[in-house]
Order: sequence, then structure tokens, then C-alpha cells
Amino acid sequence: MPSALSPSSPVLVIATLNPAKGRELQAFLGAVPFRVRLFSEFPGARLPEETGRTYAQNAFGKAHAAASLTGALALGDDSGLEVDAIAGAPGLHTARFGGPGLDDRARWGLLLERLRDVAPARRTARFRCVIALVGPAHGEKVVEGVVEGMIAEAPRGSGGFGFDPVFFYPPLGRTFAELSDEEKARVSHRGRALEAARRLLTG
Repeated sequence: MPSALSPSSPVLVIATLNPAKGRELQAFLGAVPFRVRLFSEFPGARLPEETGRTYAQNAFGKAHAAASLTGALALGDDSGLEVDAIAGAPGLHTARFGGPGLDDRARWGLLLERLRDVAPARRTARFRCVIALVGPAHGEKVVEGVVEGMIAEAPRGSGGFGFDPVFFYPPLGRTFAELSDEEKARVSHRGRALEAARRLLTG
């Protein structure tokens, strides 16, 4: 939810044009000594294509774009699902897995099809999130969050988004789509990366 800090408090811009994602990032970030705003609130907000060869390059590209337009400290992120049985794919291309025009259900359906003959013990995977902070008075910083899991043989749960219905988290015995928002914030790759970012912002 929006910060209750005074109007004179410094601004932190979350470099996304997706309001739903922005609100999740803001909620996961928790209390910080900044007025947190979404980049989509600023006229002329545009983000670069995700053409980097690493998550960090994509995250920094977003953060630099937001910091340049707003003059404020900016937070950019990039994340992906890495499945060991298919050489770490989809990785950097997670959001575009299978090509344009597919929805989340079609993307995880394609993943399950590719893993159809893979034994359960070999369906290991991880979500990785990299967060970049860029600002005129803060320089450049980067943090990372990783969570290990398995790709389920069938989807479970109705929460979350993306590949959450097929990402099984063994410590809790459920997929990410079966977790509450609070549970997911504690254990997810994005939650862990944002906690590391929060420590930098409040340190």
C-alpha cells in the first residue's frame, strides 16, 4: 500500500509498467524510508526491451530508464524460471517462452509437455530474481533471490501468476499457486530479493 511518509521524503520508483506487478513488488518490499511510486504513474514512462544477456543487465536497463526520467532512486527487476532438464530454459526468456501471443496457461502447458517423459527426480528447477537499484545519490547496487523447487507433473492451485501452478516448493509441500500471498512473500525468489533490497534501503 502507498507510503504514509511526508511529501518531503525521498522517492523510490518501481520500474515496471505493469500495475499488478508493481503493487506486488511494493507489498513485498515492505516498509522503507521512501515514498514508493510506480513508474507507470509518470507521463512518458517507457522501458527498454529485455535484450540483456543476464538478469542483471535487464534489471539495470529498467532501473536506469526510470531513474533518468524521474530523477529519483529506481528499482528494476528481472526474473526467470530455470529448469535443469532443459538446460536451464526458459531462463531469461521466461516471459516470452513459447513465443508471442501465449497466455500463462499455454506457457506452463508447453513446459509440462516438454517434460512429459522426465522422471520426477529430474524435474528440479529454480526461480531466480535479480533487483537493481539506481539513483543519483545511491550509485548502482544489485541483489539476488533464488528459490529451489521442482516442476510438478500437473498444475495445482489457483493463485499467483506465470508458472506458479507448476512450481512445487518441497518445504511446504505445495505449488506457488497454492500459497497465500504472505507465504509466497516469505519464500519466493522475488520476496527474497526484495528483502535484500529493503535491507540496503534501510541500512
